[in-house]
Amino acid sequence: MVRSDAAPAPGLRERKKAETREALRSAAARLFAQRGFAETTVAEIVEAAGVSPRTFFRYFDSKEDLLLPDLAASFDRLVRELERRPIEEPPLVALREAVLAAVANAPQTTLIALAQPFAGAEAVVTDRLVYAFVQLEGRLTRLLAQRLPPGPDADLRAAVIAMTAMSAMRAVVRTVRERRKAEEVPVGAFARLLPTAFAVLAETSADL
Repeated sequence: MVRSDAAPAPGLRERKKAETREALRSAAARLFAQRGFAETTVAEIVEAAGVSPRTFFRYFDSKEDLLLPDLAASFDRLVRELERRPIEEPPLVALREAVLAAVANAPQTTLIALAQPFAGAEAVVTDRLVYAFVQLEGRLTRLLAQRLPPGPDADLRAAVIAMTAMSAMRAVVRTVRERRKAEEVPVGAFARLLPTAFAVLAETSADL
């Protein structure tokens, strides 16, 4: 006979934790988009997610942590996608394909956060985005250096490619956020504009 008070299996426990975290992320993204960041309270987020305030603070330190809830995980996914690309691919092509694959599988909460200009939180979002992109540039530079022929300037070339690609991504983020201030822009606009941004990079490189 199975005891009713038996502890759940680790797999089930982890799934429940993931479900709770996702419920909080989704509720926050929805409320931020509807009401604005400044007007949304933690109490409203937990009510929408169906959890207690104590549960909220087991997962997040503050509502600011929910502005870009899955960004780190999405950037980790980008790195993994780049590691999977064929080594013979040109570095910028490999990075472009890795970015597109990562965004195609990114959680909707991340794309909503990137596309949404949150009133009252622009400075926080900008600071976190800048820091996150700088950190990612370093990781990508090290991976790209492994794809380049050895030479005295291989590290510089890798850094230029990584920073150029990240600049294209930042340009897409800025464009979508600026457009949303004036008009309704679908979440899918972020993923849709990325190929255009990389096409501009390719055209610019060809002209140099």
